[in-house]
Amino acid sequence: MLPVTLIFWSIIGVLFSRYFYRHLAAWQLYQRDWIDLLGKLRPVSVVAVTAIGDEYLNPTPHQLGPEPVDIWRSLGGLEGIRRMRRNARILIALAAYAQRWNFTESVIVKERMRQDALHLQRATLQVIMRRVFRVGNMRGVFYLHDSIGAYHLMTKRLLALYRTSHAGLYPRLAEVLGDGLPLRTAEAES
Repeated sequence: MLPVTLIFWSIIGVLFSRYFYRHLAAWQLYQRDWIDLLGKLRPVSVVAVTAIGDEYLNPTPHQLGPEPVDIWRSLGGLEGIRRMRRNARILIALAAYAQRWNFTESVIVKERMRQDALHLQRATLQVIMRRVFRVGNMRGVFYLHDSIGAYHLMTKRLLALYRTSHAGLYPRLAEVLGDGLPLRTAEAES
């Protein structure tokens, strides 16, 4: 009976620690200023995200898109997936930052983006697990599309919020996210 109880409390401890860590990390992001948040964003292939995300969110006839191998390469492989996951938290923090001048809309957008981030996390976890454990079936392809679609939707929601709420910060945000403007990253500015 002791080993079962020990395992149970160990699992509860790990879950509680993870929950606490996530909230602490989010709180630390919310304490940063706008420039710091932009500097934490890591580059993701804008071309791949836009092309696949637009196709995912706006289906067209003959829905055969790029091959999964091409998507994987253009995204940057596993590192591209990881960057999308990390950037998702920062995008939510940027939406929370907008509460300073547009409380109502930014709260709604932030909550929608949290739902998108959950979808992104689930899909990227599936992609990573299938890649690590070499489980190769067709469903892995759909998780890759899901993750890119969720990330693309998050960036579009954030850009729309800034476009309508703070036109002064919008051009810089669009530039960093690569929304039709020249992409400059924190590494390129250093």
